[in-house]
Amino acid sequence: HNPTEEFQAQQLKMTAATGAKGAATGGKAGRGGKKAVSRTAKAGLRFPVGRVHRYLRKGRYAARIGGGAPVYLAAVLEYLAGEVIELAGNAAGDNKKS
Repeated sequence: HNPTEEFQAQQLKMTAATGAKGAATGGKAGRGGKKAVSRTAKAGLRFPVGRVHRYLRKGRYAARIGGGAPVYLAAVLEYLAGEVIELAGNAAGDNKKS
């Protein structure tokens, strides 16, 4: 048996089974009717993980950016924003009373 022919036959089966072109190569095309879930939703955050990742890449802070870095940074930013908003709310309440 020729390993190349076996591999091509296997790829053909995978493509036929999913009915999509990109699924055989591990792409997102053959999701099988599943809805895409954002990294923000997976992490349970409100701050956009994808946008933070884009800013990290465009900012040229490093040659490579790991997959967990934007998730962690988005979580930190969300926490800090929540703290600032809470303090602002407390200050607004104090001003209202006086």
